[in-house]
Amino acid sequence: MNIHKEYDAISQCNKCGFCQVACPVFRSTGHESGVARGRLALMRAIIEDRIVWSKTLEDPLFNCLGCGACTANCFGAVPTSDLMIKGRAQYLEKVGRKPIHTLLFDQLLPYPGRLHLAARAAAAGKNSGLSRLAGALGLLRVLGRDIAKAERILEKLPATPFRSKVKPGTYEGKGPDLNIGFFIGCGIDIIQQPVGRESFNLLKQYGKTVTVLDNCCCGLPARTYGDMNAAEKLARKNVSVVESSSLDLIVTDCSSCAAFLKKYDQILTPDTREPLRQFPKVIDMVEFLYDHRPEPPDSDRTIAATYHDPCHAVRGQGIAEQNRAVLSGLPGIEYREMAEADWCCGGAGSYALSHYDISMKVLDRKIKNLAAVKADLVVTSCPACMIQLSHGIRRNDLKTRVCHISEMVSGAWKRSVFPA
Repeated sequence: MNIHKEYDAISQCNKCGFCQVACPVFRSTGHESGVARGRLALMRAIIEDRIVWSKTLEDPLFNCLGCGACTANCFGAVPTSDLMIKGRAQYLEKVGRKPIHTLLFDQLLPYPGRLHLAARAAAAGKNSGLSRLAGALGLLRVLGRDIAKAERILEKLPATPFRSKVKPGTYEGKGPDLNIGFFIGCGIDIIQQPVGRESFNLLKQYGKTVTVLDNCCCGLPARTYGDMNAAEKLARKNVSVVESSSLDLIVTDCSSCAAFLKKYDQILTPDTREPLRQFPKVIDMVEFLYDHRPEPPDSDRTIAATYHDPCHAVRGQGIAEQNRAVLSGLPGIEYREMAEADWCCGGAGSYALSHYDISMKVLDRKIKNLAAVKADLVVTSCPACMIQLSHGIRRNDLKTRVCHISEMVSGAWKRSVFPA
C-alpha cells in the first residue's frame, strides 16, 4: 500500500471544519487529531515527508471509528474512513503487525472450527470469572491495551456457537421458489445466537430452501485494521463457499457483514474477481424484511420502540427508511424517533479493546439520547451495536431492552418484555 497515490483525494480537504460537527470522536475528546481534517493533515504530512513512520502514529491512525459521518457531512465528500484504512495498511507495512492480529486474521477468522474452540475457551473463562482475574493481572493486555476494562462489556458468553446447533447445510422452507443462502456473521455465530435463530426461522417462512453457509469471517475486521491481504483471503474463501451453489440471494442479519459483502468486487484483486460473477446478490436482513413485510400476530399491548442505525447500514448501505417502515408497521409497537439515531454508538467491532475510554464517551452520548426518548425497546441490526448498547444501558441503570429487528418481526421481543 502506498498512500502517496491518495495525495489528490487527501488534498481535497479544505479544512472547513464541518467534519467537527459530525465526528463522534471529536465531540467526545475535542482533539483536532481526532477529526477528519486533522487526520487528513497528518496523512498529507506523511506523504510530504514532514513526518516519518513510527509507533507514535498508531493512535491518531487507529482511533477513528470508521463511521463515515465526516464524509456524509463533507461538501467535498472526502472519503476519510477509506483513506484512514489505507493509511493503516501502510503503517502495518512500515511499523509491523501485532502478534494478536496475526493470530486472529490468519489462524482463527478463516477457520470457523478454530474460532468456535477459541470462543468456547473464552466463554469458560468469562463465565467462571477467570478472565476478570487475568485482566486484573494484566495477562490479557496482548489482546488490546484496554482489554481489562473492555472485558466488562459482555456479561456472559454462550458456550455453544449458533452453527453447532444449526449445522451448515440446506433446510426446507415454506416459500414457493426462493433459494436463500444465510451468511452467519461471527457476532451472530458466537454471541447473538437467539438472533440467528429468529432470522433463520423467518427466512424459512419465505424461502423454498435456506442454506446455512459454512462461511468464515466476512473480512471486515481485517480490512478495518488495514490488513488488506488477510481481508482478501477471507473474501476469496467465502466466494469459494458459494461459487458452485444455485442460490438466488445471500441474506445476513449483520449489517456490518452485509455492507462488506456488497463490496467484494472492490476488495478482490482483478485476477481473483472472476468467481464473483457466480456470487449471488447480497442483501441485509432489514432489506429482506422490508421487501416481504411480514405480518406477525396482533398484540393487545402497546410498547414504545426506537431505532439505532448501525453505521454500516445507514452510511454503508443507505438503509434508513426500510428499518423504520418495518418497525413502525408492527402491531403493538409505538415507534419513537431518537435524536442522533444515526450516530455511532462507539462499538465499531473491537474498538473498545484499545480505545475503551473514547468508546464509552461516544456511547454515553447515545445512551443520553436513548434515555430522553423513553423507549421500552431499542432496535438495531448489528450484533456489535447490540452488545455496546446493552453495556451502556447497564452502565446507566436503564430498563430499556435491546432487540434485533429479526426478533421484532418474529415476535420474540414479547417473550423478553412480557414473560409468561
